[in-house]
Amino acid sequence: MDRGTETERDAPCGRGAGQDAAPRPAAAGRVPLAVVVADRDGLVSHWSSGARRLFGVARPDAIGRPAADLLPVAGALPEEDGAACETYPDEAYPDEAYPDGDGLGPGLEASLDRVLCCPAAGRARLTVPDRDRVDVLWWAYPLAGPGSGRLLVLAADAARLNPPDVSRDDAGYERIAPGFALHTDFPGADELARRLPEILPSMSVDDSARIVAQILELGYPVLEFSQNERVPVTPDWGVARRAERKARRERAARAAAEGRPVPLEPADEGEDLEYAAVRERLEFLNEVSGRIGTSLDLARTITEVSRAVVPRFTDVAGTYLREQVVAGEGFPEGVPDTTTMWHRVAVEHTDEPGRWDDVVPVGEAMPFPAHTPFFQCMTTGEPVLVPRISEETGHAIASQFEKRDIRPLITGRSMLVVPLKARDVVLGFMILLRHPERPVFNDMDRVTGAELAARAGLVLDNARMYTYQERVAETLQDSMLPHIPPRMAGCDIATRYLPGTLLGRVGGDWFDAVKLPGARTALVVGDVMGHGLNSAAMMGQLRTAVQTMAALDLPPAQLLRNLDDLAQRLGETYLATCLYAVYDPIASELHLANAGHVPPVLVRAEDGRSELLELPTGAPIGVGGVPFEAVRVRVAPGDRLIMCTDGLVEVRGEDIGVGLATLCESAAHPAASMDDACDTVVRALNTRGGRKDDVALLMVRLAGIAPDDVAEWRLARDPAQAARARAVVREQLNAWGLTGLADSAELMAGELVTNALRHAHGRSVELRLVRGDTLLCEVDDDDHDLPTLLSAGPLDESGRGLRVVSTLAREWGASRTKAGKTVWFELSLPRR
Repeated sequence: MDRGTETERDAPCGRGAGQDAAPRPAAAGRVPLAVVVADRDGLVSHWSSGARRLFGVARPDAIGRPAADLLPVAGALPEEDGAACETYPDEAYPDEAYPDGDGLGPGLEASLDRVLCCPAAGRARLTVPDRDRVDVLWWAYPLAGPGSGRLLVLAADAARLNPPDVSRDDAGYERIAPGFALHTDFPGADELARRLPEILPSMSVDDSARIVAQILELGYPVLEFSQNERVPVTPDWGVARRAERKARRERAARAAAEGRPVPLEPADEGEDLEYAAVRERLEFLNEVSGRIGTSLDLARTITEVSRAVVPRFTDVAGTYLREQVVAGEGFPEGVPDTTTMWHRVAVEHTDEPGRWDDVVPVGEAMPFPAHTPFFQCMTTGEPVLVPRISEETGHAIASQFEKRDIRPLITGRSMLVVPLKARDVVLGFMILLRHPERPVFNDMDRVTGAELAARAGLVLDNARMYTYQERVAETLQDSMLPHIPPRMAGCDIATRYLPGTLLGRVGGDWFDAVKLPGARTALVVGDVMGHGLNSAAMMGQLRTAVQTMAALDLPPAQLLRNLDDLAQRLGETYLATCLYAVYDPIASELHLANAGHVPPVLVRAEDGRSELLELPTGAPIGVGGVPFEAVRVRVAPGDRLIMCTDGLVEVRGEDIGVGLATLCESAAHPAASMDDACDTVVRALNTRGGRKDDVALLMVRLAGIAPDDVAEWRLARDPAQAARARAVVREQLNAWGLTGLADSAELMAGELVTNALRHAHGRSVELRLVRGDTLLCEVDDDDHDLPTLLSAGPLDESGRGLRVVSTLAREWGASRTKAGKTVWFELSLPRR
C-alpha cells in the first residue's frame, strides 16, 4: 500500500519507515493542535483547550474518562506486519479508510497497549456535539519514563488545513494523510524542535525535554500530500485564540458602548494556566504597569493603582496603607498586629455613585482583628482568596464597622485580598470584590493579583520614599528660610518663595536680610546649583556663613571672596550664585557685589522707570580664584529694589533676556503694597509655562531716613564727656517728642559712652541717635575688642553697665568696624 496516497494510517516502528524517497522541501504547515494524554490505565489525564474545541467535550467531563470513549485512535492502527509490533491480531483493526464514530470504537483495550510500543497516525470522521461531522487527523506517541502518562495524542481538524497547490474541492485533498519523518529531513528542523514544548501539557523542564526527545526519535508529525511531498506540522496555538480574542474585543467594545463594565474574562474552560490565558494575564499586567507609576506623587499613585484594576479585573477596589506610609514618614518596621492602624486611601467601584461613600469613607483609619482575611494577608504577606463571602463571613467583617452595616455590599461577592509589599515589608493591602454575577476569583486570579500587588507595592514604595525625602528637604528648607520682618531700618521688605514644578519641589534658592550697624541692612539672594536634600543642606550652610560674615560688617566684595573660599573648603560640588547688597538709608546708597547671579532691578520712584543695574558679574561661588568687584549706586526714598533667582526669569527654550525684560516691566507697575507688587511680578513671570526651577524673590522699598531723624555728636576723650552725652540725649529726645524714653536712653547712653571713653585709644568717640521704627543709639570708638556681658558681684567695680543695657533695651549688640567697633541699643517707640 502506498503510504503517501493510499493509506490513512502510518505506524513506523523504526527510523527507516516511510523513507523510500527523499521528501522535497515544503513550507511548514501551522496547525491548531489538540493535545491529550492518557495514563497507564487508559484514562485521560490531560485534555487541552484545543481538545475541547475539536472534540466538543469540556475538560472536567474528559479527565478520568477512558480514552476509548473520546479518541479515534484504536480504529486506525496499521495492518502491515512489517510496520507494526506483531503482538496483536490484524483483525482488531478494520480496513475502512475513515472509520466513523464518536470515539475509539471496539478494540481499544487491546490496541492501547499496542500503541505503547510504536507511534501511530490516522484520519477519522467523528460526530461532535453541536457540530457537523469533523474530519480529524491524529498522531499517537507512546511515552516512556517516570511520569504517569503513557500515551500522547495530537489531533487536528483537517478542515483547517491549507495544503499547498491543493484545493479543498480537489480529490487530492482527500488523500492528505498524517505521517512521521525524521525532523532533520526538512528545513527549519531545529526551530520546530524548539517549539515542540509549546504543545505539551504543563510539566517540569526535565519531563518536557524527555518527551520531546522521544517524539524526535520516533518521528516528527508531518502531513503527507503525496509520496514525495511532506509538510512538517508546526504547532499553532494562535489560530483559534486569535478568533477568541477578536470575539472578546468585540464583546468588550459592545459593553463599553452600552456603558457596562468591561470585565477581564476568565481563561477558556479547563485551560489551567495554558498559553492564551497566561498571555492575556501578562497583557493585563503590562497594561496596568503602564498606567501606574506615572508620577512620584503618593496621592496620584494611589489613585492610579485603584483605577487600574476596575472594572477589568474587579468591580470594587479598596486600598489601605499603613499610617507611616500615609504620613510620609520613614519605612515602617515590624510585622503588623491588631493595633496597627490602616488608612483607607482609595475606594474605586462600578456601583452607583455614593453607595460606598458613607459606609467606607476614604480617609478613615482602623485596625483589623486577627480573625479577618485582611489580618491574615497583612501578617503573612500572601494573597487571601475567598471565593464567595458567606453570610457568616460577611457578619464577621461587618462587626468591625461599628454601626455601619456593610453586609449588603459584600455578601455573596467573591473577594481577593492582596498585599502591597516592598522589600518584604507590608506597606498596605488591596481588597478586591467581584459582583455575584461575575466569575469568582480563582487560583489564576490569585497569581495575577499577587503580581499586580507586587508591581503596585514597588510603585507605592517609590512614591513613599520620594514623599519622605521631599518632606525632609522641605522641613530643612523651611527651617533655613528666614522670617524677615516686613519693616527694617529705613526700608520695607516683601518676599516670595516658589518651589520647583518639574525637577523636584525642593531647591537651593534662598534670600535674607541682616541688620547691620549704622541703621543699615544687608540684602542677599542666592541659588545653590541642583535640587533636593543636598542642595537644601548646602543652602543652609552658605546662608549661615553669609549671616555670620555680614554681622562682621565685611564689605560686599570681601564677603563674597570669603564665601567662595568657604565653598571650596566644603567640597568641589559646592557651586552657587549670590547677589549681596548693603543699603544705607542715611546715606541713600546701595553697595552691591555679584557672584554670577541674575542682576537686580531698580525702579525709580521719581518717574516709575525700571532698569537692570549693571554690575560686574563675577564667577559663581565655589569656582575659586576669581576676583569680585563692588559698585555703589545712589538711590532716593521710595525707590524699589528687586532681587530674584534665575528660576523666575529663565524658561527652557527662551532667551533669558525675555524674562528680564518682563521682570523690569512688571516691577514698574504701581502697587498698593509691597505684597501686591510681589504678586504682580510673580503672576507676570510664572504664567509663561515651562518653569521647573524654584524661585526666590526679595523686593525692598528703600524708604530712607530723613536727616532730621539723625543726630550725631563727637565727644572728646574725657571722662566728663559722659555727663555731656547724657544731657544731649535727653535734649534731643525732648525735641523729637520722645520724652517718655529720655530716662532710659540717657542712662544707657551714659554707660556706653563711659565704656568707650575708658577703652578708646584715639582722641574722641562718636555718639549717634537715629529715629526710625525704633530709637537707635550707637557709640563708636577705635578699640577692636568687643564688650562682653559679665555677671557682676556685690563688690565688683565693673560689669554692671552692660547688664543695665541688656535689661532695659529692646535689643542691643556690638560689631567690629574698620576703625574699631560699634556698640548699640534700641528702644521701642511709644504708640501714637
